[in-house]
Amino acid sequence: MLNRRLVALAVVALISASPALAQDKKPPLRTGVDGTFAPHAMPKLGGGIEGFQIDLFNEVAKRMKREIVIDAVSFSTLIPGMQAGRYDFIAAPTTVTKERAENMLFTAGYIWTSFQFGIKKGSAPIKGWEDLKGKAVAVNKGTPYEKLAKEMGEKHGFTVQVYDTQPDATQAVLSGRAYATLGGNTTIVYAASKNPQFVADLELKETRAHWAAPVPKNNPQLRAELQDALDCMKKDGTIAKMAEKWFGKKPEADDLAVVITPGYGVPGMPGYDPTPHELKCGG
Repeated sequence: MLNRRLVALAVVALISASPALAQDKKPPLRTGVDGTFAPHAMPKLGGGIEGFQIDLFNEVAKRMKREIVIDAVSFSTLIPGMQAGRYDFIAAPTTVTKERAENMLFTAGYIWTSFQFGIKKGSAPIKGWEDLKGKAVAVNKGTPYEKLAKEMGEKHGFTVQVYDTQPDATQAVLSGRAYATLGGNTTIVYAASKNPQFVADLELKETRAHWAAPVPKNNPQLRAELQDALDCMKKDGTIAKMAEKWFGKKPEADDLAVVITPGYGVPGMPGYDPTPHELKCGG
């Protein structure tokens, strides 16, 4: 009789606690990537997407003890989507610029990026912007590559073709519609490794910048949680291993895949919080 009573009390206690337990469970993180931006995110045989960003942020969510839903959409829709509340943060590699950092909060960078041209095999290599006079450059819509190409196009006399995806911009080069495409170094090099008719050409070293994860300006707590997870993954070598897997190259000693920068955000950019904090990485 006593045992039955104890069991009944335990069941009542469990039922009473259930709503509280349910309230403690946070909803899945909602985010998005450009699903055509190989090797960062790309269609997977059998359905779904795979790539560096997918591995990276699935692991980040796991360390935050959150589930995650990653949409594959056009890059140009990601920032408006986050600002409209559809996404909690952006998992696509996002170049940190002053203009963007004034409107969003960024984590610290997790890898370096730089701008690079891709051309068709047999085309004369590009030594500088002046070599593009009278030609056409293809870019991915809504990216810093589009912005810079348009600025330089006015200055040096070339036209800019804007496409919804980087593969479309690359195809414009292969089909002869454009002389070159301007994109991120990782995706240009990856495309060249997969297509013998496409060549990774001039890299603009002066454009080196942080690729980081943006969150809405009013959510510094999420920025801190994301960065803490990323920093712990730098510390234990997880990001370095992912970078080597997807980019085919071990990160250098000064690479953001391994370097933990102080504070939260990107030093020198708007929204940077230099306050020191202790990094606590779970087992």
